[in-house]
Amino acid sequence: MKTAFQLGVSSLIGLVVLGFILFWPAGTFNYWQGWVFIAVFTIATIAPSLYLARTDPAALRRRMHGGPLAEARTVQKFIIVGAFGGLFGMMAFSAYDHRVGWSSVPAAVSVIGDVLIVVGLVGGVLVVVQNSYAGASVRVEEGQTVASTGLYGLVRHPMYAANLVLMMGIPLALGSYWGLLLIIPAQVVLVLRILDEEKLLTQELGGYREYKQRVRYRLVPYVW
Repeated sequence: MKTAFQLGVSSLIGLVVLGFILFWPAGTFNYWQGWVFIAVFTIATIAPSLYLARTDPAALRRRMHGGPLAEARTVQKFIIVGAFGGLFGMMAFSAYDHRVGWSSVPAAVSVIGDVLIVVGLVGGVLVVVQNSYAGASVRVEEGQTVASTGLYGLVRHPMYAANLVLMMGIPLALGSYWGLLLIIPAQVVLVLRILDEEKLLTQELGGYREYKQRVRYRLVPYVW
């Protein structure tokens, strides 16, 4: 019940924050891409969360326990602030692009962006289903073991790969091509997070060093 209440409160706060981040830079509520984005983002977030609440409440609690204060490592506190800033900045900039009309994105492309958002969010939950310890903060918990099958057999950080798909979809869904440029600094932050996380996992998670030798790629197969 407590987890359900927290999920409801965080979802409501998230809606308010999303509305402010999108419609204030857009300068209007007559922004169908923004409304569709909020609907898609909300449904693709809440529906998988409800599934986890029924099947693996502990995993859901780990996913909800995130943010700078939840990070035990100082460097990760700064990295997560940069990650949130980059995500919100991408949304706001894309909405501002709509306001000034720098991009002319067809409706079909915006729909493709929404599909990418769904794929990224649902993919993130699929990672949690395959690895219950895939939390929102960087830590090694008691009893945790190396996940090496499923998506973890393709790349070492499938959660972040899903985030990459999500970030590719956000500007397109909001009707902005220029917003895609912000993926570059966002990925720099993501790479820093991955490198520091792997340092921790190598030191504290048994079998992770061997896992790195079996699965070579961190984020994108045959790239990195």
